[in-house]
Amino acid sequence: MGFRLPGIRKASLPAIQASSKAVDVAKGYLAVYVGDKMKRFIVPVSYLNQPSFQDLLSQSEEEFGYDHPMGGLTIPCREDMFFDIIRLMKC
Repeated sequence: MGFRLPGIRKASLPAIQASSKAVDVAKGYLAVYVGDKMKRFIVPVSYLNQPSFQDLLSQSEEEFGYDHPMGGLTIPCREDMFFDIIRLMKC
């Protein structure tokens, strides 16, 4: 059984969307928190298959284990590095 959330349109979500609000994440996406300020980004779950993103997940596991205090995945890297990695995955 599912329900529809007004304002969330899967077709309009970009590959990466910066957000500071705690809103629900559309199916096929996940929330990650990046940088010193723990900025929230919504990324496609397909990124989980990318080796460079898996490296970030390994770093996250080493630093935080499986306890992520923000409720989503916490990625221990600077925002600019995160954007560079995402940019390379799109090539």
